[in-house]
Amino acid sequence: MFKRGLDIVFSLAGIVFLLPFFFIIALMIIINSGFPVLFFQKRVGQFNKDFNLIKFRTMKTDSDKKGLLTVGGRDPRITSMGYYLRKYKLDELPQLFNVFLGSMSLVGPRPEVRKYVNFYNEEQKQVLNVKPGITDYASLEYFSENELLAKSSTPEHTYINEIMPAKLELNKKYISEAGVITDLKVILKTIIKIFR
Repeated sequence: MFKRGLDIVFSLAGIVFLLPFFFIIALMIIINSGFPVLFFQKRVGQFNKDFNLIKFRTMKTDSDKKGLLTVGGRDPRITSMGYYLRKYKLDELPQLFNVFLGSMSLVGPRPEVRKYVNFYNEEQKQVLNVKPGITDYASLEYFSENELLAKSSTPEHTYINEIMPAKLELNKKYISEAGVITDLKVILKTIIKIFR
């Protein structure tokens, strides 16, 4: 309950503070590649229930139909504006609304798409018992995941068999250590990582 209270306070404060930047980013997306500004994607949340994750659109319209994984920073489906939004994780900012509305937390396992959740074994499904987050240990460790996938000749196989299991282990580690201090550390490390 305390965690939810912090999520509400910090996400609302973030939304209010960043609102001018939201409008600037939205305008730049429109100028660069038109509408829509936002991208909604079904992700799997707490208790294995689907929800709509919100992002600033960084790819050409309907690009997700050509594959769910983004391979490399210069994936041809990514718009020129989208490249920079992704590089500095600005495309994730609208998820503050997900946090405020209760489908996500500031810190928690990153929510996955259903296609890949279907590969989870029973032990890995434990990560679905908690609310997903904008950032966590796995987000920090795999900050440049797209670049790792770009080096693979079979990106989806690499993701399913190597990256995803490793991320799930880090998700479980976060769950075992979860607390206010841990969350604050993860948020601080994420901010430092972005600015670096």
